[in-house]
Amino acid sequence: MSESQFVAKLAEAIEKLQRPAIPLSVDLWDIATIAQYLKRDPQVVRERMACLPSFPRAIRLPTKSGRAQPLYNAKEVIAWVQSHQEKS
Repeated sequence: MSESQFVAKLAEAIEKLQRPAIPLSVDLWDIATIAQYLKRDPQVVRERMACLPSFPRAIRLPTKSGRAQPLYNAKEVIAWVQSHQEKS
């Protein structure tokens, strides 16, 4: 097998393993994902941003042992971020 054939097979295998993208209009983000989007540490997002009254409200899905970690509607987080853009 040539190097180019190997690379093509590897790319095909990686493509099969990737999950389909979830549209932002329905995606739910955890604190780690929000932190990555904001280029901040998750602890900063959790302790300094998510607690702000203007930050989108958390979604907490029920679990057998109580409530799961907070999730946030991606489009609401993006809208919140854009609402803080400086005006010229």
